[in-house]
Amino acid sequence: MSEQVFSKRILITGGAGFIGSHVVKQFVKKYPNYLILNLDKLTYAGNLGNLHDVEDAENYKFIKADIVNSEEINAIFQNEKITDVIHLAAESHVDRSITNPTEFVMTNVLGTINLLLAAKQFWPKNQGNRFYHVSTDEVYGSLGDTGHFVETTAYDPRSPYSASKASSDHFVRAFSHTYHLETVISNCSNNYGPYQFPEKLIPLMINNIIHNKALPVYGAGLNVRDWLWVGDHVNAIDLIFHKGKNGETYNIGGDCEMKNIDLVHLLCNILDRKLNREQGSSAKLIHYVTDRPGHDMRYAIDASKIKADLSWSPSYRVEQGMEATVDWYLENENWLKNVTSGEYQSYYDKHYLQK
Repeated sequence: MSEQVFSKRILITGGAGFIGSHVVKQFVKKYPNYLILNLDKLTYAGNLGNLHDVEDAENYKFIKADIVNSEEINAIFQNEKITDVIHLAAESHVDRSITNPTEFVMTNVLGTINLLLAAKQFWPKNQGNRFYHVSTDEVYGSLGDTGHFVETTAYDPRSPYSASKASSDHFVRAFSHTYHLETVISNCSNNYGPYQFPEKLIPLMINNIIHNKALPVYGAGLNVRDWLWVGDHVNAIDLIFHKGKNGETYNIGGDCEMKNIDLVHLLCNILDRKLNREQGSSAKLIHYVTDRPGHDMRYAIDASKIKADLSWSPSYRVEQGMEATVDWYLENENWLKNVTSGEYQSYYDKHYLQK
């Protein structure tokens, strides 16, 4: 397919990451008239092996670059004639932000500003170019036993990670207001599913259970999260990109609240059954550890706006989603082995530098 026929040339940042790779694959397969440009720095959590089934598609291109480098970003916008951005690139692990907050400021704040400045410079006004910023529910802070986050909930970030994402959200809105950039923002709850790097709770627990390792649970495990199947999130992103109203924010949640300790027990029970172990044996691996500093107690999303405005709803309940997630990791133990050993990092050298 000639590049001249593409109706859109969409830059998806962080497209080798967990959520990003799912977004890239859906857009490449579903929209052959779009050129999808996957920009990723390929940090520890970026894995091009997640995208092997689309890497040779005519409407797909990978660009290794760092959004912190403004010259690189400007050159990409100019040379590739970018028409739209779906911005997912971010440092996202809260524990790492506590250890090194500066890295999160650089990528999540400065990187976002560089993308916004490039869009402002290279996009003509009122031509339908869209800047879609994908964010998190953590910007809203922590809830008590009741209530839900809505799009108008005041920001109250509690960790360096959530503070950096809150800042980037504010810059996106500021560019929309000041420079009339056409933007949309979504704030999602905790994602889970295939290809998630095993520093996050669910793949970490699955990997440790498989190998009979200790299952570290912060505090008493009473922190509550709303769990969102990654495929449902991707469908929401698709809808927001195409049908969301400029300047609007959409909350995306799975309607699946669960205490961390209950989630760990659920995974233990599923894996005991699938691995033909005695029920309750994996639960003996649970090990309570000192709670994370500033650990938010509860997140819960009210997704009624996206349901009403864009007719989206989550398709997976948490029990169904966890079964599917466990099945994928059991069927892809080599992927788990490679990412935990760092072997996946050679994928870029083997499949891109040799081309």
